[in-house]
Amino acid sequence: MRGPRSSLLHAFVFLAAAGLGSGCGGPAPSPRPADSASPPPPPPERELAYVTNEDTGSLSVISTATDRVIAEIPVGRRPRGVKLSPDGRTVYVALSGSPKCPPSVPDEECAKRKADKSHDGIAIVDAAARRLTRVLPGGSDPEQFDVSADGSRLYVSNEDMSVASIVDVASGRVLQTVAVGGEPEGVRRSPDGKLVYVTGEADADVTVIDTATGRVLGRIGVGHRPRDAIFSADGATAYVSSELDGIVVVVDVARRKVTDRIVLPKGSRSMGLALSPDGTSLYVTNGRAQTVSQIELPSHRVVRSVEVGPRPWGIAVTGDGKHLYVANGPSNDVTVVDTATFSVKGRIAVGESPWGVVIGSAPGAR
Repeated sequence: MRGPRSSLLHAFVFLAAAGLGSGCGGPAPSPRPADSASPPPPPPERELAYVTNEDTGSLSVISTATDRVIAEIPVGRRPRGVKLSPDGRTVYVALSGSPKCPPSVPDEECAKRKADKSHDGIAIVDAAARRLTRVLPGGSDPEQFDVSADGSRLYVSNEDMSVASIVDVASGRVLQTVAVGGEPEGVRRSPDGKLVYVTGEADADVTVIDTATGRVLGRIGVGHRPRDAIFSADGATAYVSSELDGIVVVVDVARRKVTDRIVLPKGSRSMGLALSPDGTSLYVTNGRAQTVSQIELPSHRVVRSVEVGPRPWGIAVTGDGKHLYVANGPSNDVTVVDTATFSVKGRIAVGESPWGVVIGSAPGAR
């Protein structure tokens, strides 16, 4: 048995050897820290913006929380108009096999370009799976459309035929076609679901359709080349953009009469329209003027404008009313505008020739 002295000497030798092995008698190394915990997963998306890219044939999905593109979905030829189902689970996109003819292309040149009607239709995109599921018929050269309150029907403008098609979503059938103004474009359902307005660019009018019967109730003369229409939250007033006049026309819905013309800043070419959630502001894209204007309601006073990018068209507002998303076709991006300061917050690169924008709750968000 070792005595106490022998045991102490052995312990000293052991510790000295351990010190030499750790760096010539230096301090022992600190224990290795435990691995850092993995970063928490990002919070679930609450709201998404969907942007159609006419030349790319795709749909960009943007997180409004991060202002980043989180998906790019192929949908088909020349996607333009875009809408969401009431539950946010389905994105509808208008597709067209007709040739693209911007204003710079003469009508006679455009007439020579070949159309392929097999590409016409309304794409249905599963918003959760982020994939195209089927294509509904939508009449010839569908451009814009709106969805019935219950999501069962689509009302589609057929630009090259001067008609609007009423499409049953479940059966995928065109139930009815309705004669409207020449070169129809903008389509908007009234808040109560009883009316649909269809703008006729060539005839400078709006056709009013009864959704219960599909009958035309009347046509309202508005400004030259009307592009878009939107209703006030109570449905009593409608606003129609008039591109060539640079104005927004105010319509009394019950009387089907124009009651006012809101003059926009010089050089404006009024295009897309969006209403703030509280109904106190109307936002309008001004095309070649490269701006968006804010119109105060109900005074109809233009209060602010901001430069956003080349030829802005599609526009949508977030659910909280704090931001606008504006599609700039020539620059292949979307401008985000802070509505409080009415300044540009940022720009988001998307596909080629972004056209339409819609914003809604992400699938499954509450």
